Amino acid sequence: MSARLPGFKGDYLWEFEIAERQLAALAEAIPAERYAWRSAETVRSVSEVLVHVAAANLMLVSVTGVEAAPDLYGKLEGETGSRMMAMIAKNEGLEKTLTDKTAVIALLKRSLDAVRAAMTQATDAELDRPQMFAGGQATVRSVYLRGLAHMHEHMGQLIAYTRSMGLPAPWAEWRESHRKKMMERGSSASAKVD
Repeated sequence: MSARLPGFKGDYLWEFEIAERQLAALAEAIPAERYAWRSAETVRSVSEVLVHVAAANLMLVSVTGVEAAPDLYGKLEGETGSRMMAMIAKNEGLEKTLTDKTAVIALLKRSLDAVRAAMTQATDAELDRPQMFAGGQATVRSVYLRGLAHMHEHMGQLIAYTRSMGLPAPWAEWRESHRKKMMERGSSASAKVD
């Protein structure tokens, strides 16, 4: 993990980094020929899930007032609700047409970079700013939280897909490395206490 910023931004970015790292690892680990795989006809394929997450990230950053993807969405007019509906329609089209692994990963990386940059640059006052979202009054902070929850939701979906395809989760070495660090910290902490 990178050095943590203080306050909410630091907490958010710490959790975001977990989702970012694992989504990127899943996207890389799943073979290109399996990007069309889906667990049932009524659910999104691997590529559709990844594009859905990436497009939602870009849309949610745009809702906060940061122009994250004008090349994808063009000039959007009207209130937040009508702009969101236009972005959702565009996103649904992207899910069906953007299927190449390299292009999907590029969009995912672009969206993750956009979220990280927007959150890092946002001031506390900006995060507290009232924002219409999902049919009601919210704050910019809650829009970012919705995005984080959304990424984790679909990361879980991709973990289930990976296991259903008979592939291992691509972070066994991270888990082992983290476990060793925790054990080392525990040993050094107990040595200080004794």
